[in-house]
Amino acid sequence: RTLMIAHISKINTLGSHFTRIYNFVNSNKFISGITARLVGFAPERQFPLLYKTTLERWYKGFSSQRQGSFPNGRVYLFNDEFTRFNDTEIGIKAIKLLTTLGYDVVIPDHLESARTFLSKGLVKRAKKIANANIGKLQSLISDEIPLVGIEPSAILTFRDEYKELADQPLKEAANSLAKNALMIDEFLQREVKRGKITQSQFTTETKEIKLHGHCHQKALASTNPTLFMLNFPQNYTATEIPSGCCGMAGSFGFEKEHYDLSMKIGELVLFPAVRNSAPTTLIAAPGTSCRHQIKDGTSRTAYHPVEILYDALSK
Repeated sequence: RTLMIAHISKINTLGSHFTRIYNFVNSNKFISGITARLVGFAPERQFPLLYKTTLERWYKGFSSQRQGSFPNGRVYLFNDEFTRFNDTEIGIKAIKLLTTLGYDVVIPDHLESARTFLSKGLVKRAKKIANANIGKLQSLISDEIPLVGIEPSAILTFRDEYKELADQPLKEAANSLAKNALMIDEFLQREVKRGKITQSQFTTETKEIKLHGHCHQKALASTNPTLFMLNFPQNYTATEIPSGCCGMAGSFGFEKEHYDLSMKIGELVLFPAVRNSAPTTLIAAPGTSCRHQIKDGTSRTAYHPVEILYDALSK
């Protein structure tokens, strides 16, 4: 089970060539239930499904058709292992959002983030991935052209573990990358403050939003940029749910021996807050695991802030 979780990108890479079969197997209650019991996952969980294409395949077609200028310059997007295969629609909306706001979005050559290996203690493999990514990205990323990420647990590896995992010759490059690796809401807030993004680019419709912040985000960065951006459209009102961990904690809540505890953690604050929200209130959660947990625990769909901001663009 540990190796399966750590190497999920390889499994998803293979599955992406047979998406319909992969998704049928993982969505069929009978088959997925057998798989869950054999591997040691909670049968109550729904396995993450693959999108119909990977983000880099979609981007290849999108980038070949782009026209016009990009007055706000270039930004590099980190195509993390979750957005690449599962949450691809969020990645698509992120690219479209940034493009509409005047940015030339480029997906650079890189490996996965190594988050799944780190979560299972496979540090040697994570170290190899970290050094490879530092080597691939060090000449591209700067103060003016940052590396922007969608999944907090992935992009924040550059700010946290990569600095420790980097070989000595790459330490300086790792520290430079750490300073210029931003969650997408951090980047957007920075650009607003520089005057490159204005409220006139967004709707004046009224929306209420409740935010559940990601644990990595709370520990290593802040939810303030997320709240800032969700409140940026003129009549949007976003408040933060005073929750701790959602209970999923990566793969923790998928593991059969942790499932009950995972759901009890969700019931402390998060689940009741979501259930008590009006049906018209949007639930925002930057973390992929958090969104799965909210869906499993409340049957409500939680959205990445990028999805909300993309939908808020002026039509």
